[in-house]
Amino acid sequence: EQRNSGYSSGGNIIPTPEEAATFQPQVVAEGGWEKCWEDGITPWDQGRATPLILHLLDSSSLPFGRTLVPGCGGGHDVVAMANPERFVVGLDISEKALKKANESYGSSPKANYFTFVKEDVFTWRPNELFDLIFDYVFFCAIEPEMRPAWAKSMYELLNPNGELITLMYPITNHDGGPPYKVDVSSYEDVLVAVGFKAVSIEENPDSIPTRKGKEMLGRWKKIN
Repeated sequence: EQRNSGYSSGGNIIPTPEEAATFQPQVVAEGGWEKCWEDGITPWDQGRATPLILHLLDSSSLPFGRTLVPGCGGGHDVVAMANPERFVVGLDISEKALKKANESYGSSPKANYFTFVKEDVFTWRPNELFDLIFDYVFFCAIEPEMRPAWAKSMYELLNPNGELITLMYPITNHDGGPPYKVDVSSYEDVLVAVGFKAVSIEENPDSIPTRKGKEMLGRWKKIN
C-alpha cells in the first residue's frame, strides 16, 4: 500500500472521534481506505452533498468552469456541483469508493457533466487544468508531513485565474488521525509558500450543528 494512501475518500463529514476509532485501524493497515470502503466502514460518508456547497450554489457564488474534487469518496459534492457550465472531476484512489459513486450517480441526468477518475492527486497530470478545486476532508486525511506536497499539487492543477476553496476541518486539539487536527495556519503556511493568497477566510456559515465553531472557509487565488 502506498504511503500516502491515507488521503483517499474524503467524503463529506468527518466522523466523531468515537466513529473514527472504528476505521483508523483499517486505514493504517494493509489495504487502507480501500478496505474501509470494501467493508462498509465509512462513517464520514453522509450520503449527501456538503451543506456549504448547496449554499454556494443557491447564492450563485460558486465559480463555473472545470472543477476538481480530490478525495471525492461517494461523489455527492461532485454531482451537486455539476452542470452544463461546470464540468466536475471527482478524484479518488479507492476503486471501491468510485464504484459506489458510479452506482449511485451513473444514471443521473447530470451524467454528462461529471466523471470519476481513479488517480493519485500527488502524481496525476491531467491534460487540462482546473478553474476550481474544492477540498473539504481531503487535507485532514493526509499525514501532516504530506501537506506541502498537497499545496504544490493544488497549485499545479489550478489554472492561473482559478480558485481553490478549502473547508478547513476539524479545528480541534485532538491527537492522532486521520482525521488530523488543523487550523487556519496549517493551510496558510503551505499555500502561501507555493504562491497562493487568501481572498477570504471566515467561519463556515453552513456547518452542521456538531461542527459549529470547528470549521473555517478559505478561498484562495494564485499570486504568481
